[in-house]
Amino acid sequence: MAKKIVNEKLNPKSLDAHILQVLTGERKFENVFQSVSRMILGDKSKIEKVNVNGRSTYDFKIFREGKKHIIGMYDEINSFVSYVKDAAENGSSKEMAFVLIGEPGNGKTFFVDHLSMLYRNFISIPENRRYTFVFKDLDKIGGYGKITRIESQTYEDPMILALNLFDDKEANINHLQELGFNDKQIEKLYFNYRPLGSCSYYILNQVREYCNNEIEKIKEFIEIVPVPVSESRGTITGKYAAKDKITSSATDLIGEESITRLLHISDTDNPYRFDLRRGALARVAGGGIHFADEIFKNKRDLVQVYLGVIQNRTIEVEGYKWPLDTLIIATSNNAEFARFLEEKEQAPIIDRCRLTYMSHNTNYRLQQELTAYAIGSQNKTTFMAEKLHIDPNLNYTVSVAFVLTRMPANDKLTPVEMMKLAAGEIAGEKSIKTLAEVISELNTDPDVTKRFGQKGLGHRNLGRALQVLLEQSTTQEGKCMYAGDVFKAIETIILDYVQDPNDRTKYFNDLKVARELYRKNVQTTIFNAYMDEPKAIEKDVMNYVNMIIGIDAKNLGPDKIWTYRDPQTGKLVPLKIDETFVNSVEERLGLKNNEQKQSFRTTIAKIYGQKMNSDPTYNFMDNNELVKAVTDVRLKSDISGAGSLIGALSNRTNEENMKLYNRMIDTMINKLGYCDTCAQKTIEYFCTYDDSN
Repeated sequence: MAKKIVNEKLNPKSLDAHILQVLTGERKFENVFQSVSRMILGDKSKIEKVNVNGRSTYDFKIFREGKKHIIGMYDEINSFVSYVKDAAENGSSKEMAFVLIGEPGNGKTFFVDHLSMLYRNFISIPENRRYTFVFKDLDKIGGYGKITRIESQTYEDPMILALNLFDDKEANINHLQELGFNDKQIEKLYFNYRPLGSCSYYILNQVREYCNNEIEKIKEFIEIVPVPVSESRGTITGKYAAKDKITSSATDLIGEESITRLLHISDTDNPYRFDLRRGALARVAGGGIHFADEIFKNKRDLVQVYLGVIQNRTIEVEGYKWPLDTLIIATSNNAEFARFLEEKEQAPIIDRCRLTYMSHNTNYRLQQELTAYAIGSQNKTTFMAEKLHIDPNLNYTVSVAFVLTRMPANDKLTPVEMMKLAAGEIAGEKSIKTLAEVISELNTDPDVTKRFGQKGLGHRNLGRALQVLLEQSTTQEGKCMYAGDVFKAIETIILDYVQDPNDRTKYFNDLKVARELYRKNVQTTIFNAYMDEPKAIEKDVMNYVNMIIGIDAKNLGPDKIWTYRDPQTGKLVPLKIDETFVNSVEERLGLKNNEQKQSFRTTIAKIYGQKMNSDPTYNFMDNNELVKAVTDVRLKSDISGAGSLIGALSNRTNEENMKLYNRMIDTMINKLGYCDTCAQKTIEYFCTYDDSN
């Protein structure tokens, strides 16, 4: 029978053609959880094991692709993937919604929107396309007026229709066997079995009666069509944003009785009189993703509708039921969720949700990518349409300032140590294990806002700070977004948008720490500009590291020249060990005696050994204390101290000082990426002492 059907020229839109394409694997029959799971986990090369905050986890590369992709969110993505995989394997997650809870501006909505975009792209691939069915030629049956074609309201899969063609399960199985399916394949099909929706079943029954249950005649009334993948129509992926209590209605979710249809339908008991597509849920019911934005802001009767939909996976209107195949993702901010929890009678909905508390990004290296999103990729211009320059220090300064606000107070680690360790960098003698312990300790707090990364200034506030910086007259007149001006902009945001006085005080203190880090960056820039070499300080830091490793070498001769192999180039490099330089750096670091010096050298050598295996380009530039010490020593040995350089740059009345100033400005513009405005302002800032300590 199967061979006969394959050899015949089937109408490509017929039910049999679709069933046979599912049999050969050209088309898929799977639920939404299986589709999303296959999208994320299908390519094993796009799954990578990573270490985040001292704990090993997985990174799914599908979320890292594209121009504006997801950054960070490792724990949240892992939770989501685990939830989807469990649901795909018929676990308890199948009857739950996935809910992201966190502060405003930490990326909840961006995550869901990005996931929806990935899913739409995935479903648009021909072999992943979703199909539904249409009942045609209804004028032959009668009772539908001028309505001659009715599409499944919930975009039911044609295989669901195939599994319900006969009321008797055995008859359905026999029919599938005749088409070529074996027992194992039929068992797999029945894994995703669900009954037809009310109106589809009602119409099919009418068609059966009209055709005297002759299966081939019944199939003539059925046409297979692809489900439209449309963001604007809300099909495949749809969103319902919480509205105020007056304008919101259950109709927005599940639809309502249609007056227009009642004018055509003769039988008032026909479930097709209900227009389900008027609601957001039916449009994503055929293997789609429904996004409930700020779900707990909805009035209680809508939350109850969601409870029924999540638990039973059906749209229910006046006793009629339409089964759904939908992945429900919701978001909520902390304050709204806390208010909802206070109402004890709402416990059942929480019981049906897989809650994930989304923290702010706490890795300042990753934050620099997020800040780049906020700054924008387009060439910026002033109000006068002149090119607007961006200070090379701006991204780092903004990123550090915002990440520091997200670091909770702790006795074991300072905010800077916490920030460095979270970015996988060195923080003196403090190890990543300490950070893991601190995070573990904080995350046991019942008050979610006290957990690691849960409180702080979010991405929207970052965007506002950049807007304030842009509108400042100094930015417009100088044609440059100067990093030193961003602190005033962030202060404005803290004053205007942070209501809690304790939070405000903390953020202002964090801003002071960010200023100190900015000054250290400026000192490095000034030293590089003075040496007329973009990586001058980096070379000197690495010289110090190599000197302390070679100082005890057995093959070190009386000339104090030590030859080592450069891990980046693989070439042998001779280095003269300058003990005066080494001791000067260690004195600047506050190391008084030989024991302290030896301990520090051992630590540096250990870090060097560990890093060179995994990252041969590692340069110790994340060790701010060491960088500052080397900078100070070099400035002192070259021009009798930083004070003298400040004096020379401040007092440009003599020709020699003016030449030095102009040469440094020239280096900053041509080699370090500065413009005339930010180069001058950076030197001016270096010459002031107001926040140097």
